[in-house]
Amino acid sequence: MFEDQQRDAVEALMKADAEFRRLYQRHKELNSKVDNAEIGVLPVDDVTLASMKKEKLHAKERLQRMWDERHARQHQIH
Repeated sequence: MFEDQQRDAVEALMKADAEFRRLYQRHKELNSKVDNAEIGVLPVDDVTLASMKKEKLHAKERLQRMWDERHARQHQIH
């Protein structure tokens, strides 16, 4: 997530915003678990996998909104 963004900007936002940092870390954790479940390394049932994917998507959407809001505010300042 945010691969297209400057790493420094993402790290700065993670330092400045505890919620963004928490969500970013949760998304990263879920991404790893989903990947492992899909290749069979992490045994989970279909319902659990679907739930993890849904939570991962919600985290990603929230992170994107937070990112967009921060950058919109920065552009209003400049």
